[in-house]
Amino acid sequence: MSESTMTRRDFLRTTAAAAVVGSAGMPFLGRQAVKKEAKVVLTRHRNVVDADWKLNKQIIDEMIDEAVTVLFDVKTPGDAWKKMVNPSDIVGIKTNVWRYLRTPQDLEQTMKSRLVAAGVQEKNIGIDDRGVLFNPVFTQATALINVRPMRAHNWSGVGGCLKNYIMFTQSPPDYHSDSCVNLGALWKLPHVHGKTRLNVLLMLTPQFHCTGPHHFDKEHTWLYKGMIVGTDPVAVDAVGLKIIEARRKEYFKEESPMRPPVTHIAAAERKHGIGVADLNKIEIVRLGWKEGALI
Repeated sequence: MSESTMTRRDFLRTTAAAAVVGSAGMPFLGRQAVKKEAKVVLTRHRNVVDADWKLNKQIIDEMIDEAVTVLFDVKTPGDAWKKMVNPSDIVGIKTNVWRYLRTPQDLEQTMKSRLVAAGVQEKNIGIDDRGVLFNPVFTQATALINVRPMRAHNWSGVGGCLKNYIMFTQSPPDYHSDSCVNLGALWKLPHVHGKTRLNVLLMLTPQFHCTGPHHFDKEHTWLYKGMIVGTDPVAVDAVGLKIIEARRKEYFKEESPMRPPVTHIAAAERKHGIGVADLNKIEIVRLGWKEGALI
């Protein structure tokens, strides 16, 4: 379906060569061979969504299939899903239903079908957002899939995979202080901790600017036509934030930091120890359409 900027074979060849040169007395190239601490897949396709925001289901299915195959370094999408879940799992797909920029229902159903194909019983799969605390599948879940669109956010600067779990607490306002710096703590809640098998940050039509609570203006979105996929929510959000920041600079013709400032992504690593926020430690595998990637 797509062409990778750096294939897995190219990556291995590059790191092996760097290790040889480094051992010959060139420490800079040797440092390039240091293994990254997190891996994400950035996949894009120029035809996945059109100017009217109509989604091409076949293409988005191909994108998620290729992304998980590369992420888990296996031969087929089915192999990837079988690495994520077991037939005995009870799986909650944590979606996002914000009316202006929701998780596409076609993608939700595709993920459900992939889980069924991996052996999970359909009755043991739930799709929910605001009702996760009361949904019987989620209250018994042994595995979670986290998928939502990226957008500017009035309280946390951006809303990504980390913030998508705020509905797992009975009191979301408790996490709103200081630019939602403690969103990482959500991932240590007993009914969440250690259960997330996949994070998908949708960058199909991301929102890069807002001016108040629940504010939306299509002018402040753009057709990026991508998604970022990984097992580490911090790494996924860090890459998404970098793209949002680049788009803001492009749009406003100058450096334009998020308001409020984004503090929760770095704090998730530094304070809560749940992932990798440093882009220098994240391997980004790029698949598909390259124009306007901004990273």
